[in-house]
Amino acid sequence: MQVNETLNEGLKRGYSIVVTAAELEAKVNEKLTEAQPDVEMKGFRKGKVPMALLKKQFGQRVMGEAMQESIDGAMAEHFEKSGDRPAMQPEVKMTNEDWKEGDDVNVDMTYEALPEIPELDMSKIKLEKLVVKADDAAIEEALANLAETAQDFKARKKGSKAKDGDQVVMDFLGKVDGEAFEGGAAEDFPLVLGSGNFIPGFEEQLVGVKAEEEKLVTVSFPDDYQAEHLKGKEATFECTIKEVKEPVAAEINDEMATKFGAEDLAALKTQIAERLEAEYAGASRAVMKRGLLDELDKMVDFELPPSLVEAEAGQIAHQLWHEDNPDVQGHDHPEIETTDEHTTLATRRVRLGLLLAELGQKAEVEVTDAEMTQAIMNQARQYPGQERQFFEFVQQNQQMQQQLRAPLFEDKVVDHIAEGATVTEKTVSKEDLQKAVEALEDAE
Repeated sequence: MQVNETLNEGLKRGYSIVVTAAELEAKVNEKLTEAQPDVEMKGFRKGKVPMALLKKQFGQRVMGEAMQESIDGAMAEHFEKSGDRPAMQPEVKMTNEDWKEGDDVNVDMTYEALPEIPELDMSKIKLEKLVVKADDAAIEEALANLAETAQDFKARKKGSKAKDGDQVVMDFLGKVDGEAFEGGAAEDFPLVLGSGNFIPGFEEQLVGVKAEEEKLVTVSFPDDYQAEHLKGKEATFECTIKEVKEPVAAEINDEMATKFGAEDLAALKTQIAERLEAEYAGASRAVMKRGLLDELDKMVDFELPPSLVEAEAGQIAHQLWHEDNPDVQGHDHPEIETTDEHTTLATRRVRLGLLLAELGQKAEVEVTDAEMTQAIMNQARQYPGQERQFFEFVQQNQQMQQQLRAPLFEDKVVDHIAEGATVTEKTVSKEDLQKAVEALEDAE
């Protein structure tokens, strides 16, 4: 087998590969000899079929397999010897299209090699970590928001009309064709108007009622109502309004704290402070990560495979186009052209991606099975009721697994680099942190 270099320009590589007819024939004979003991053919005992007959019967098919294995073997041997790592799948083309049995096989292989990544002195990297403490004002604001979600209701002044969002306490009796039906009656029932808990049209008719008022509500059950005997039927409800109550935020005290699983108000405040500082830490990490990537982008420069930059620029252009055209769900749209801006961003992403991959490999950074499982579960929550199907889909889809693994790997490499860098903590306000996060979003 002969491998000769035909192209060496920058990262572009080209090679001609010749698999001789003798090598191919030897490979075919080897494969037929391996298969011979298991071959059964009429007129011969198992394993005793003559080689000449085997070659006549199976030679054509085995020749194709031998050719492919020989070419694959030559490529693997070349990459092992040269140390080249192709940026994308090499392009392989058979050049003697008029090939016939007994001829050598001539193949051209072209690819772009991944560049050598320069060594990086992490101790020269200087980072700033923004630190925000949960102050009393932020904790009180969070408590007030919780109190709104744990709202109570208090009676309105006598004679007040019920508004959307109010709670109406009432007795009611439902009838269909003048007859009361099972499940159609209740006493002292609290109904929040606008909640959508009752049949469509029911709650709207109670807007404006007063305490001690009687109201006849007429509605039709939906055609898809769960009770078969009520589907599509018109019903009347005789309602006696007992109270009209307005929503009020729950009082911030120990009792409210227990509704959120805390032992008392002091414990709830501690929990809120921890949650807020965890949120601040997450935002601060995002800001520091961007600072780290900016530093790395300044520190290193190396030639990039054009195919990777072109592919990344195309993906960026495609994503931005869909963001500008949210109504187009599929890919049935005009061809999207890349701009210099897309290429500039793609160049940065590819350079940093190759650098982080190299650093992660040298540091033996790995994403554990537990981390992957957690990532899949987090993603699955976006599909309520279909979590199991999503989980199974990811398990069977290598590309989807890679999409989930890539950001986990990148974050772990970033943490590794930060450990070797000089990190200075800076205490700032919540507003300053928010401005830093908004600056990140504007820069994307």
